[in-house]
Amino acid sequence: MLRARDIPNIITLARILLTIPVVVALLYLEFGLALTLFLIAGLSDGVDGFLAKQFHWQSRLGSLLDPAADKLLLVSSFLSLGWLGLLPPWLVGAVMLRDLIIIGGAGAWTLRIGQLVAEPTIISKINTFTQIVLVVSVVADQALGLLPPGSIEALVWITLATTLSSGMDYVWVWGKRAREATERERKGG
Repeated sequence: MLRARDIPNIITLARILLTIPVVVALLYLEFGLALTLFLIAGLSDGVDGFLAKQFHWQSRLGSLLDPAADKLLLVSSFLSLGWLGLLPPWLVGAVMLRDLIIIGGAGAWTLRIGQLVAEPTIISKINTFTQIVLVVSVVADQALGLLPPGSIEALVWITLATTLSSGMDYVWVWGKRAREATERERKGG
């Protein structure tokens, strides 16, 4: 039976499902529709977060689903825009590689050390923001053609810089934490 406290998770699940029509719209070059759906997804992210915090409806499931929904939409959008030639393949590759390294590191942490409590860093939040701005800008430019020349290229380079910085930051910070945890375990055991 559904309870009011399940509403944020239901909204998040709807956002996950919304990824499919966003990708379809992109691949069929329906950029106006894709932009509208992307904005709806963004609004739903804000609404589920607000409800979860305002009414104390946070849950472990929600803490896993929400970033997964965001990442799924971004990764799908990057892959689609790369496939269409609207984003350079090297940028799409860098974004995918960063995410794979983080996922691999999280898996290794869980197997070797224990449950991982994800803590996004400031550079990671900046990276997510620049990725969102880039995707929305590319799609909006295709739909409306309002961006000045060179703006997409500048956003591509900014996104690459934040992607590389964020990836190196995660490797450095979590590598150090893993070494410290292993050392504590060695001394304690």
